[in-house]
Amino acid sequence: MAAPAPLPLTRAAGEGGGGAPDLQGGAGAGGEARRAVKALLFLAAVALPCLVLYRAVAPGGGAAPWQLTAAARNDVDMNSEDARLERVLRAAAMANDTVILTTLNSAWSAPGSVVDVFLESFRIGESTRELLDHLVIVSLDMAAHARCKQIHRHCFALVTDGVDFSGQKNFMTDGYLKMMWRRIDFLRQVLEKGYSFIFTDTDIVWFRNPVPHFYPDGDFQIACDHFTGDPDDLLNTPNGGFAYARSNTETIEFYKFWYAARERHPGLHDQDVLNLIKHDPYLAELGVRIKFLSTDLFGGLCEPSRNMSRVCTMHANCCIGLSRKINDLNAMLRDWRRFMSMPHKYRHYVSWTVPQNCSLEKLEE
Repeated sequence: MAAPAPLPLTRAAGEGGGGAPDLQGGAGAGGEARRAVKALLFLAAVALPCLVLYRAVAPGGGAAPWQLTAAARNDVDMNSEDARLERVLRAAAMANDTVILTTLNSAWSAPGSVVDVFLESFRIGESTRELLDHLVIVSLDMAAHARCKQIHRHCFALVTDGVDFSGQKNFMTDGYLKMMWRRIDFLRQVLEKGYSFIFTDTDIVWFRNPVPHFYPDGDFQIACDHFTGDPDDLLNTPNGGFAYARSNTETIEFYKFWYAARERHPGLHDQDVLNLIKHDPYLAELGVRIKFLSTDLFGGLCEPSRNMSRVCTMHANCCIGLSRKINDLNAMLRDWRRFMSMPHKYRHYVSWTVPQNCSLEKLEE
């Protein structure tokens, strides 16, 4: 039902002449005045019930649309999670609408913790400093968001009601699983907005720009704990800590399918579920093109890169315990600085000194 137009402001007969209307004048003037008053009363009698009826059936039963100011509408829109995400993505996107994303909770955001090592790697890597302009840190709690605002330009608070992501989440604990699945659902939202992304865990150090090493025919490309040597081999063991996804219909449906599969495989994290569904005939039917990235370029402690002259990223995977991660990530930075300080002809003598403290053995209570 269309909203009724506001009533016109009609001046009574005689108004505007500086004094009260002349009700004592001639018959003609008095008749006109009486007719004007009757007309106003009639319009009011008709308009008032219409207005009451409109307010009763209008969505929300509240104020009529014209009573909402533009400022109020903008305030609602600009503070919604969707609008905030759109603003941050737009500000950080590369020319081809690609963003770099990482997630952060307060345990990894403290000064001297994982996020500081992560950002430092961009500053000392080859042609990686400028990539910080395209990095969005997605904070999973408000403490992490506050720290992000202190140290980085593009921050987005992704707070989930009723779930506390602030503490350290050891591998495969209930809190860890919830955090990993929240991440998968969020990445689907980014794709639906039309943005491609490079997702990176914060416990990955960046030494070179990875973009030139992505496959031009891959919709979804993911790093590996173990790489067989063939980027198309489904026997590769994927690691969800580093992935590139191109925004298209296929990847959006792929992420929806991946997220839904958690209900069929309770108690497993996103990486293990991906390892199961990568063989599902639905993915072939969907047409999503999956590529696995070589550990020679995208290495980790599970399978370190053997060539420091080519490595793009190194991941502190196969490592349980925050203090262990911080130690070995810092060791990677020292190894890289040592490599870069050497004359080119001697650089091939430099190798990783990690793992040092990192291990899959559980820490003693």
